[in-house]
Amino acid sequence: MTRALRVVDSGRPAEVYEALREALGGGGGAVVPRDGGTGLGVGAGVDVGSGVDVGSGVDVGSGVDVASGVDVASGVEVASGAWPGQDERVAQNVALVIETSGSTGVPKRVALSADALLASAAASAGAMGGQGQWMLALPAHYVAGAQVLVRSIAAETEPVYYGDGHFDPTRFAEAAGRLEHDLRFVSVVPVQLARLVAASESGDRAVGDALRRFDGILVGGQALTPELRKRALAAGARILSTYGSSETAGGCVYDGRPIGTTNVRAVDGLLEIAGPVLAEGYLGDQERTAAMFHEADGQRWYRTGDLGRVDSEGTVSVLGRADNVIISGGEKVLLDAVEGAVRALDGFGGAVVVAVDDEEWGQVPVVVVERNSSASSTTLAAVRAHVAERAGRAAAPAAIVQVDALPHLSSGKPDRVAARQVAADETA
Repeated sequence: MTRALRVVDSGRPAEVYEALREALGGGGGAVVPRDGGTGLGVGAGVDVGSGVDVGSGVDVGSGVDVASGVDVASGVEVASGAWPGQDERVAQNVALVIETSGSTGVPKRVALSADALLASAAASAGAMGGQGQWMLALPAHYVAGAQVLVRSIAAETEPVYYGDGHFDPTRFAEAAGRLEHDLRFVSVVPVQLARLVAASESGDRAVGDALRRFDGILVGGQALTPELRKRALAAGARILSTYGSSETAGGCVYDGRPIGTTNVRAVDGLLEIAGPVLAEGYLGDQERTAAMFHEADGQRWYRTGDLGRVDSEGTVSVLGRADNVIISGGEKVLLDAVEGAVRALDGFGGAVVVAVDDEEWGQVPVVVVERNSSASSTTLAAVRAHVAERAGRAAAPAAIVQVDALPHLSSGKPDRVAARQVAADETA
């Protein structure tokens, strides 16, 4: 049996919620939440449109338009052939399709079954102390946003919607005040958490009370720095750092521990994930599905493409993307490790580290940071010494580029492609 695809404007999350309820119940089409141009902007002065998958750091936004004559806002079902690249109906068990571009920028359409979505919701509830009421503060076309709605459906509670527009701590506090359940949860990305914590630290009592009002705050999409975690905990926020992707129905590792019956292992230094939360695969792309999902040891595994390790107690450590490694002077340098070391320095908490071509060394790390007094007073020599001590001499940055504002994607994650171009221009 098969079902049609149902495109719904993610800027109307209540409609996505109802469409998902029908899909999870077996009726209606498989939901394809797509940005209609009016979504929540969580980045720095940017509206959602090409955003980030906050469950894993994967860029979102396929750039594929709905075929002529399809009314996105109405949630009309898409007939065969109306969706470029996908001219077949989907399997009956598929309830949600998340469109992502992936780290390579090549569009992907991740098909998630109702069973996978509900397994993820159940695992999350078990890890967070029960089911409750959720606030949606992320776009519904991100897997983390869609999962807020799925968890609400599973809990039989009505979510509270932040609404459209750029993320504002005051509006967040007002929305949090509308939560009525005994257990209250929200999912955010680090840039949102940073703004909330900063507002609380500046004396905004309403925002501080809102942070403490939640029984659990999931933080995903990119690494949560130790500094921000410490500040959030000091503000009274009960946070859980999450790791996962669209292919795993969102976060499946909380604070380094797999949730539910999720299994994580490292194979040749690369993380693989198994469990009931795995996606069916990629619509219209059997080759990619076969490359990323495979059977081994009696289980179906997803190859994440992330470097990491799993210790003897099952704790997962994510080291960074395997495709974010450069060769500098003949040595491998993990840019994520360099960035982690740099961000520990005062004034460099939001810095990004990118690779720039170099005639002598091949490629070298370059720090791009927003201009501030601490960063401006820190010498390159000091940064190089700090990084070399923690990540090796080859990892020492070749330059520091200060900018008025870091380029960001709509979710608030750094736009590394744009940052790399800025670094290349400034160091040429």
